[in-house]
Amino acid sequence: MRIYEAYFPPIYQFIRLRVGDPHAAEDLASDVFVKFVTALRGKNAPSHSLRGWLFRVARNTIADYYGKEKQVATETLEDWVPALDDDNPESQFMRTLDIERARQAMRMLAAEQQEVLILRFGQLLSLQETADVMNKTISAVKSLQFRAVDTLRRILGEMQLENQHD
Repeated sequence: MRIYEAYFPPIYQFIRLRVGDPHAAEDLASDVFVKFVTALRGKNAPSHSLRGWLFRVARNTIADYYGKEKQVATETLEDWVPALDDDNPESQFMRTLDIERARQAMRMLAAEQQEVLILRFGQLLSLQETADVMNKTISAVKSLQFRAVDTLRRILGEMQLENQHD
């Protein structure tokens, strides 16, 4: 029960960012924990990192549900972007603009780039955990993360230039 309480919220959030429907995301997150209980009875139980194992199962569950090329459901990006405590209307307006720009920029990234950013910065997984989840080497994750951040920076810079010219 403690494992479920500790890990359900981040697993749900990760799935929710990939699946637009909150009810489907909840069902898929629950499936991850059913698979965990089943794995404990068999030979596929987590042996190194429980957190990494759960995220890998969540990733595979999403792939089974949607297919491997599904991009982030960007309408849920607010769940990924940290909330500000500022009640100032101007700050809230600017945050809304920033979220919309981030949505547009995230849509332009490849699905794998979106995923590495969510795992590393949204879920704060280590390089090793991210590599395990994505079935890649640490150096491949570093490279993918670098390219994703670089591409995102370039896209956001171009958007800013376009807005200055409007």
